[in-house]
Amino acid sequence: MCARPSASPDLSCTIAGVRLRGPLVLASGIWGTSPALLERAARSGAGAVTAKTCTPTPRRGHRNPTALDWGHGLLNAMGLPNPGVQEEVALLAAAARRLAPLGVALIASVSADTVEEFAAAAAAVAAAGPALIEANISCPNVRSERGEMFASSAAAAAEVTRALKAATRVPCLIKLAPNVPDIASIARAVQEAGADGITAINTMPGMLVDAESGRPVLANECGGISGAALKPIALRCVHEIAAAVTIPVIGTGGVLTGEDAVEMISAGALCVGVGSAVVTRGESAFTLIQDELAAWCSRHKVGCLEEIRGRTHRPLKGAQPSNPPPVPTWETGDE
Repeated sequence: MCARPSASPDLSCTIAGVRLRGPLVLASGIWGTSPALLERAARSGAGAVTAKTCTPTPRRGHRNPTALDWGHGLLNAMGLPNPGVQEEVALLAAAARRLAPLGVALIASVSADTVEEFAAAAAAVAAAGPALIEANISCPNVRSERGEMFASSAAAAAEVTRALKAATRVPCLIKLAPNVPDIASIARAVQEAGADGITAINTMPGMLVDAESGRPVLANECGGISGAALKPIALRCVHEIAAAVTIPVIGTGGVLTGEDAVEMISAGALCVGVGSAVVTRGESAFTLIQDELAAWCSRHKVGCLEEIRGRTHRPLKGAQPSNPPPVPTWETGDE
């Protein structure tokens, strides 16, 4: 299956026709859209970098405090601050020029209030030359302003997907939300609408309260949970999505180590999004995680990531335990 010997595992992957030197992808919003910062992520080992989400018109975002480390991950309510799509195009074009010699893909990210605005924003950023466009239909921090997320229903998610595909030839990724009843059905809907891939997942809505004042810690009251606390939710979502669709998935949420990346790939992810790790482990997070992933593969004689991808969906190998635990009497009806 793999061309390279296990001593030098092949960590490359191809998503929507775009070849990445490694599976790690800078998640949107971590380092903004500054060309210099996106280049730093690339030089640190990212196979692709996602710019901060831009919107049709400028957004100031929410007032401070907007983010904090609460010990089990991060909670943020930035509110999508950005200069607007027209200003963003110039930044994206400059970033694309910096990334091209490094062989690292640029992913533009767009969000909007209407389907028509999503299409217009995608068409605009396409002019900057990104390898992929991610549609952020699932940001939990502006829901009070915009109403229900497009990611909340299969029909709405599919409508945005069709609009993006009609507006640009750049491959499109749809970023889904974890706080929905049936994420697999939404994934199927966007695949049927033409999505080239899925990013799963966005942050999970949450809130922290200050015990002394009795008030929410964030000015926006609620925010999005990311980091270690999000990983079990992200793994479940990726597992369910991978079982439902054939398009590639960027698994994002709580990946802080190489072993976390192994778990995400085992759940069915093609690539692995990295966000909070940049905060907790510094800008060398990509190098550290990729080195840990490569070391794990070498120890386990894994020649390429395809060998472990989707292991949660494979039937168990070998004999089942010969001495299973006894069934409680209340389950058998015996007294």
